[in-house]
Amino acid sequence: MNSTIETIEGKLNKEIDSFFSTSKINVSSKQVTYEKFLEDKMLIVIAIRKGIPYSLFDLIQKYTPFSENDWANFLDLSTKSLQRYRASPEHHFKPIHSEKIIEIAEVTKVGLDVFGNVEKLKLWLNTPSFALGKLKPIELLKDSYGKEMVISELHRMNYGIFV
Repeated sequence: MNSTIETIEGKLNKEIDSFFSTSKINVSSKQVTYEKFLEDKMLIVIAIRKGIPYSLFDLIQKYTPFSENDWANFLDLSTKSLQRYRASPEHHFKPIHSEKIIEIAEVTKVGLDVFGNVEKLKLWLNTPSFALGKLKPIELLKDSYGKEMVISELHRMNYGIFV
């Protein structure tokens, strides 16, 4: 992985740890990393209910291969709304948006595990897939069922199972 991704990962780890430590949420481990967070469904539920702060979303957005337009589409928001939220750093997303942010973060994590870098993942996401009904994987990420289909396909690819 390149150093930019590693730098963002470090910032994500600090932001996630700060999110849970300042929230006065009882967490079983001393430090919560971004990877631990994405693996722990209870932490995800807590974060969704509390609302993802814009500062965390901003780092997740930089970590993923998606543009601001993609994010606006996934969240069913206008780019103007995202820009307004950026200007208000204390903004917390509603639970419905927080859940979608985390879903896209999960897809990115699995995709990076499979492809090893953002560029290859982005290429795959934007290429029609026979296994996904000849749709581009990115087209399926707007809803939870589509996200599950994309993650399942990534897992199959990781294990060398091609349909």
